[in-house]
Amino acid sequence: MALKIIASQCTSCSACEAECPNVAISEKNGTFVINPKKCTECLGHFDAPQCAAVCPVDNTCVIDTSYPRYQIPA
Repeated sequence: MALKIIASQCTSCSACEAECPNVAISEKNGTFVINPKKCTECLGHFDAPQCAAVCPVDNTCVIDTSYPRYQIPA
């Protein structure tokens, strides 16, 4: 599953954008969004999603259950 940013909670601080190892986060219409096709939940890079780790607002970067779980290629 990819992560998503809850737009109504996003403060547009941009802390998450620089931390994403997959360059999956970008600004759109004054808030930040995660491209689900690029998001790997930081698997293979970090122990936890970095967007959620650096976000100043709890529960703003959350799992997007509308996408399947990311699988690390064999």
